Amino acid sequence: MTRGELYRVYKPAGDHKEHRAFVVVSRQALIDSRFSTVVCAPVFSSGEGLSTQVAIGPDEGMKHPSWIMCDNLVSLRKADLTQYVSSLPAAKLAEVNRALRMALDL
Repeated sequence: MTRGELYRVYKPAGDHKEHRAFVVVSRQALIDSRFSTVVCAPVFSSGEGLSTQVAIGPDEGMKHPSWIMCDNLVSLRKADLTQYVSSLPAAKLAEVNRALRMALDL
């Protein structure tokens, strides 16, 4: 597992959808550790083009245009991230980094 990978999660806690895609945004040291969870940003099918949202779509492995929501970070168990979708290209990961800085006011 690496930072910037997309996974589809079955019945994520607190979500009404059967499946939701998430992008792993934790630092690689945490991902590689024995810690059981990582921080992820959820992907939704609609967005408003805010500075904290990143547009993705078929080029990133999604079925339709979608949005990574960096204002809605969650901690997920690594064991639940089993349905690999794709890995974000470097330019898209840079957009996620900018959106995270905006969301966290860094």
